[in-house]
Amino acid sequence: MRMKEHGLPPKRRATVIDVARLAGVSPGTVSNAINGKRRVDAETRARIDAAIRELGYRPNMAARGMRTGRANTIALFSSMSTAVSAGPSRLGFMMEIAASASLTALTRNVALVLVPPIPDPEAALGAVPLDGALLVEPARDDPFLPILAARAIPTVAIGGAHDAASAHVDLRYADTADLLIGHLHARGARHVPLVIGSSARRYYEVFEARYLDHAARTGMTPRILRIDESRGEAAAEAGLSALLAQGHRVDGLLVPVDALATGALAALRRAGLRVPEDVRVATRYNGLRAQAATPPLTAVELHFDAVASAATLALLDLIDGLDVPQVLTAESPALIERASTR
Repeated sequence: MRMKEHGLPPKRRATVIDVARLAGVSPGTVSNAINGKRRVDAETRARIDAAIRELGYRPNMAARGMRTGRANTIALFSSMSTAVSAGPSRLGFMMEIAASASLTALTRNVALVLVPPIPDPEAALGAVPLDGALLVEPARDDPFLPILAARAIPTVAIGGAHDAASAHVDLRYADTADLLIGHLHARGARHVPLVIGSSARRYYEVFEARYLDHAARTGMTPRILRIDESRGEAAAEAGLSALLAQGHRVDGLLVPVDALATGALAALRRAGLRVPEDVRVATRYNGLRAQAATPPLTAVELHFDAVASAATLALLDLIDGLDVPQVLTAESPALIERASTR
């Protein structure tokens, strides 16, 4: 049944009070339903939604910001070069995280701003109003960390943050490293260099520690190749080509960064080595690069959609002054075996 005529003067913008009157609830209940801060029962929410539709109500975000002192904006930061975080397709893990985080933020009427690596982050962010920040796998000397700390901006890291964030999502680096190392070993690989980025990111540190532990236990000679992230695939191809030219035997490659893994594949092809017949290759992130590589790369499902959503909800709760666990644990990593290791 159609709700009764509301009798608003022509062209007057509907207010929360108008919505509350039409729905038969208090203005506070309407605010709770719109902001998502408190639960509103389904029947009441349905009446409020119907009133909003009939009145054509639109929240005045500028006025709300003036009342609350908030920008209703959070930002997603990464200091990783776009050569590894996005790549030629611009559809790397940053976009997967951003898509899920933005949808989650919108459920609380908050917008997400994506901030890629920039030459002068302090100057660029000086005039950007933010309520909170998501930081993707920061380096120990990450340029964004001191800026966010100086501005007292609540920050949730996706991945290890060297205890420099308000909270972080544990991406289970050790479990992921052991999964990939164990898989390569089970497939018969005994001469397996580790190819990682040269920056001081926590997951590089954990992968290196687990790799060295495996080498010590199995008698494998460890070889670690550190690649400049900013040069991405080209740097990995050049680095591995140089290693192969030195005559080192290689029958497996552990390359956690997918962009470096595709560069490594190019180096193997140049050297006349077949994958997987001569060399088995595994990477960490199960993104488009891994799936579209030739051959497709064995990778790990990291559940980034759920991770990004959980991190965003934790950040929004921090902004609202709620208690949030310092460590949120992601789902267990799951190996996805493809032609590169079969």
